Amino acid sequence: MNNMRMLNEDEENDDGVEVTWEDQQRINQFSKVNNRLRMIEEKVEELKQEKEALDDLSTELELTDEDQIVLYKIGEAFLHLRQPKALKRLEQDQDSLNKEFEKLSSSAEACEKEMKELKVVLYAKFGRSINLDE
Repeated sequence: MNNMRMLNEDEENDDGVEVTWEDQQRINQFSKVNNRLRMIEEKVEELKQEKEALDDLSTELELTDEDQIVLYKIGEAFLHLRQPKALKRLEQDQDSLNKEFEKLSSSAEACEKEMKELKVVLYAKFGRSINLDE
């Protein structure tokens, strides 16, 4: 994904624009928001995997007898729960996961919006002499 290339002579000899303190603050802010977005995206991927695991567990629990005791993981511990209580707990966990997913999605959208605004300002001033894309 890292596209390295030689600069054209006119790009290389570009006098450039002076970087002011405000410009540097915008560049730093863009970097912070970009890092935050990457962390959010990683967390979303973890949540997707956890959601798949909970969906699989839901299917398995529905196939068990109602009077059967199952092991249910809460944190680092496993508890013995009857199937109906395990299903109820599973629904709570799924709801909690969905709320966290929605929260992360809105945070990601806010980051993308802020990055877009910063890109407009920075590209307007620096043109091709700054690279804000990955």
